[in-house]
Amino acid sequence: MTRPHITPERVLITGGAAGIGAAIAERCRAEGYLPVIIDRVVDSVHGGIRADLSDAADTARALHEALAGGPITRLVNNVGVVVPADAEHQTLAEFDLAVSLNLRCAFQCMQALLPGMKAAGFGRIVNMSSRAALGKELRTAYAATKAGLIGMTRVWALELGAHGITANAIGPGPIRTELFDRANPPDAPRTRAIIDAVPVRRIGTPDDVAHAASYLLDARSGFVTGQVLYVCGGMTVGVAGV
Repeated sequence: MTRPHITPERVLITGGAAGIGAAIAERCRAEGYLPVIIDRVVDSVHGGIRADLSDAADTARALHEALAGGPITRLVNNVGVVVPADAEHQTLAEFDLAVSLNLRCAFQCMQALLPGMKAAGFGRIVNMSSRAALGKELRTAYAATKAGLIGMTRVWALELGAHGITANAIGPGPIRTELFDRANPPDAPRTRAIIDAVPVRRIGTPDDVAHAASYLLDARSGFVTGQVLYVCGGMTVGVAGV
């Protein structure tokens, strides 16, 4: 007897070609999902949709291409940019870039996928925030946009829950990625201080975050919404509200 072909459920992952996004994509493949990656550089093996997600028009084009294959009911808003600077010297161009890539893109992706989620009566949205949303030096633009993601997550949880759609955020602490290394040079005293401040005494890995995302994307996690899951080695203990 021939077994019926089952099309894998798709997961849209922004910034899924490297770092945390790539780890989430790999975890999704291992669990039987089909990742749909939108990034400015796509993997030659796994493919994806090339786009500049800091540009609203190019983001719209990429989303249209992704949805040409049908509705997508799982979304990971992962793409982001860090623009380190003290508050006095943070430029408007840097601030605008952070808002566009870290915040506007997530909002735009949610709106594009929402009709399909509502029609299915099911959806999972995972927004990649950061421990920096609680406050961190040299992160005015970054912290503001990552805190904004948490605010949007909570609103979406309230508005979309009746449709079977959950919205949650992940707040990574220090995670060893290319993005982290650019903002925190490995040999810098500030980087050493970060590691020493982690209760588990190590920097996190992209797989640590992918594991958290996997839980929130699961169909069985339907009673968890509007939450922020900090993957930070304990750094938010005593800082984040109970």
